[in-house]
Amino acid sequence: QVQVVESGGGLVQPGGSLRLSCVVSGSIFAINHMAWYRQAPGKERELVAIITRGGTTNYLDSVKGRFTISRDNAKNTVYLQMNSLKREDTAVYYCNADEEIDTTWYSYWGQGTQVTVSS
Repeated sequence: QVQVVESGGGLVQPGGSLRLSCVVSGSIFAINHMAWYRQAPGKERELVAIITRGGTTNYLDSVKGRFTISRDNAKNTVYLQMNSLKREDTAVYYCNADEEIDTTWYSYWGQGTQVTVSS
């Protein structure tokens, strides 16, 4: 069993900041990619940011320069620092982690944490 638990969501005013955290625990061997996705009402889930085990990152164009993804491999934890938040960042944010075991990829998802940007 693998558990993925996100925290740090909430209500913030436009221009504000939030930091999301996600801890992966349980029967895991070596997490490879860790990522944050989001899904706004009526829209499809989209990849916000991804980080490899070695620290290579990639971002959705609309969050570049505002969001920063980081991870602590020893703690199987990934973070998303979100600055200069905009109303269009409002969504449920999901943590995702992948690992490869004997050539088979496994993908783990959290339950999601709500981020609301509103005045």
